[in-house]
Amino acid sequence: MSVLFFLLETLFFFLIAAALLRAWMNHLRIHMSVQPGRLAIAVTDWLVRPVRRILPKSLAQSRVDWGSLMAALLLALAYGGLWLMLASLFAGMPASSAAMALAIPTLAVKLLLRVVLQGLMILLLVYAVLSWVQPGSPVLSTLDRLCGPILRPVRRIIPLIGGVDLSVLVLVILLQVGLILLG
Repeated sequence: MSVLFFLLETLFFFLIAAALLRAWMNHLRIHMSVQPGRLAIAVTDWLVRPVRRILPKSLAQSRVDWGSLMAALLLALAYGGLWLMLASLFAGMPASSAAMALAIPTLAVKLLLRVVLQGLMILLLVYAVLSWVQPGSPVLSTLDRLCGPILRPVRRIIPLIGGVDLSVLVLVILLQVGLILLG
């Protein structure tokens, strides 16, 4: 049973992370033809395109990629519904409609927050490793554009120490604290 829940969570984590990455890249005006943009489009286009078609024109044409954000929210709600359905099926007790109405959004918001925190940690760790191992990599410039707005406030507070930028380490620790508080 726990294997099924793990696989369900992993699948939805990947899909939601791709939708959020797509929204972030569009917000930063990063061309989607570079990696990881192509991957995000390939994974999420089946949902983002129909969602964009039903959005009001003002939202569809705004600077914020509401189609990708709404896709991430829909995926999180689907995860909450599937998780609750499987949990009640394996427990042998049907959940009341009031409990489901409260539990599904709670599970969805919790997953969305965890995807944001863990997704940022993954981006930051890949960015840090590539900056040390392969500083001339073309992917590094894309990662720098993705991570830069998040790292800037930390870099204002934490100075270079011996020529080493510890802002990534500090931010990863803060994200880990956020994950612990999220439970």
